[in-house]
Amino acid sequence: MGLLFLSVMMRKREKKMKLYHTSDRIIEKPDIHYGRKNADFGQGFYLTPDREFTLRWAGKDAIVNTYELDETGLRIHRFERSLEWYRYLFMNRRRMDTLDADVIIGPIANDTIFDTMGIISSGFLNEEEALKLLRIGPEYIQAAVKTERAAAQLHFLGSKKINRLDETSRRKEEEAYQNEFSAVMMEISEE
Repeated sequence: MGLLFLSVMMRKREKKMKLYHTSDRIIEKPDIHYGRKNADFGQGFYLTPDREFTLRWAGKDAIVNTYELDETGLRIHRFERSLEWYRYLFMNRRRMDTLDADVIIGPIANDTIFDTMGIISSGFLNEEEALKLLRIGPEYIQAAVKTERAAAQLHFLGSKKINRLDETSRRKEEEAYQNEFSAVMMEISEE
């Protein structure tokens, strides 16, 4: 009876997270060394827990790969849109990953339309101003699997081909982002 109780307790402690990765192919065995070294959270295999985000931003004929991450025993660091998050992003963009973690989870830097990090490194903005810009727009979450240990606990569940492209929603979101970005830049320049 004691062994059964221990088994049930261990299963309760297991934590699993469903994650999605959009690509042009099925990826059953992710390669953590394939991605850019200067991405938000450094080199790793990037996913999102947000299925709607995955579908919304998938290109025409994209494939959404679905995984389950067994978090048991992994060193996982979670960020919010904060100064700590910004500083970590800033270091990674310069290929100086300073965090020892198997998986990093946090917001995607909303700087794809305007190169916020480039503006910062030019000396035009300080950290607080840059953080204001990076907080613009909706907050989408990403998870970077950074170690082989974590990749071994990322289990492929399947894939699905997506045959739609939602350009209208994307354009509206980009337009709203540009308007808010311009307003914040005006505010910063007047300070």
